Amino acid sequence: LDRPFPTYPDGFPDDLLKLFCRETGCADVLGNIAASGTEIIQMLGAEHVRTGYPIVYTSADSVLQIAAHTSVMPLDRLYYLCDIVRKRVCVGSHGVGRVIARPFEGEEGYYKRIDSKRRDFSLHPHKEPLQLQLQEHGVLTVSIGKVADLFGGLGFDESHKTTSNQDGMFVLQQQLQRLSSSGQNAFVWVNLIDFDQEYGHRNDPVGFSSSLEEFDYSLAALLQSFPADAKLFITADHGNDPTFPGTDHTREYVPFVYVHGGHGSRGIRDSFSDHAATVAQCFGMPWSGPGSPIQ
Repeated sequence: LDRPFPTYPDGFPDDLLKLFCRETGCADVLGNIAASGTEIIQMLGAEHVRTGYPIVYTSADSVLQIAAHTSVMPLDRLYYLCDIVRKRVCVGSHGVGRVIARPFEGEEGYYKRIDSKRRDFSLHPHKEPLQLQLQEHGVLTVSIGKVADLFGGLGFDESHKTTSNQDGMFVLQQQLQRLSSSGQNAFVWVNLIDFDQEYGHRNDPVGFSSSLEEFDYSLAALLQSFPADAKLFITADHGNDPTFPGTDHTREYVPFVYVHGGHGSRGIRDSFSDHAATVAQCFGMPWSGPGSPIQ
């Protein structure tokens, strides 16, 4: 990126909201604040059900999120609305990283998000991402979890949706067995969202700890059957400390673990892009992007 994605800690400006209403046909919106998704539906859910106005909100990230009760706005209508906002509203200087559909259900006082029906409408990368270059070099690219959604589906041959961390690790095991027997060069990118979605944002250190132990167990099982010529990277794109005040992401060093790489500690890296550079090196592919491969 040449400049950061725009963020809106004080809510979206009037010109964006007017364009939102004009393009979507909505008479008005509710919210327009930076808020926790689970809290804002309790706060404005009843008014939304009564008026039919979508709940529009953001967070510390570059996102415009639209929450709607499924009895007021069916899923296909919510997705259609988000698609319009992605293509016609959140563009140019208001080109946020993601427009996110956040359906919810239930009765007043007991509204609950339907996380399995969330959908991300991402801004396509400004430059050619790693996975697209891998495709051009004959590498099969596989997304597990929500990874493909983060790139608007760009650069992935396959996308496998998951329901939890445990499901993600199970699908990974399946795909490794399939790909190992096929002998095909493949790049598999797995996103385990529970640490963020279920525990980090919800300030649940006990749940986070249990989820980490569950992952530790799954990782041990994975390594027992891990293909001898495969490489494994474990990392994160940001912190989400469940003990830190607030519900947003936390800024901290993230792990960059290279399993089966034959390397000792390399200390603090200069760039998160070292991950991409190292993956390119694994496939013998030239890399002209930012970052340096682990030697």
